[in-house]
Amino acid sequence: MPTKRDNPYGNFNFLVQLGGEDAAGFSEVELPEGRIEAIEYREGDDRGAARKLPGRVSYGDVVLRRGLTGGTELYDWWSAVRDGQPDRRDVSIVLLDEARNPVAVWRVRNAWPTRLAFGRLDGRGNEVVIETLELAHEGFELE
Repeated sequence: MPTKRDNPYGNFNFLVQLGGEDAAGFSEVELPEGRIEAIEYREGDDRGAARKLPGRVSYGDVVLRRGLTGGTELYDWWSAVRDGQPDRRDVSIVLLDEARNPVAVWRVRNAWPTRLAFGRLDGRGNEVVIETLELAHEGFELE
């Protein structure tokens, strides 16, 4: 759990674990967003504004980006799902402090790839080719 301190943690020191195993380094992770739908409810004799009740919970996707290194594990996972073999995995995103000690862990449940993309190729450029994997999931917890 994060230790309370005066200076906030940097966003550059993290690990990603796919199915319990450390994955190759990622340069960027977009953490999921959780939303609770607000349901408006009003009874027939209510004269004021409608009451709001918590409704359905939904989660945004997790987006992982890294430089293309030739490893095929992300493509293999995506292609297995594409070919009808659902492979759901728990994913952990671990924030580290300056001494590389874990300070926060986001556990994403039953994730599976919904999108795989590669950066553009440019004969005049000198940038790194980025591999992007987008994951749907069934919820997350902050530990």
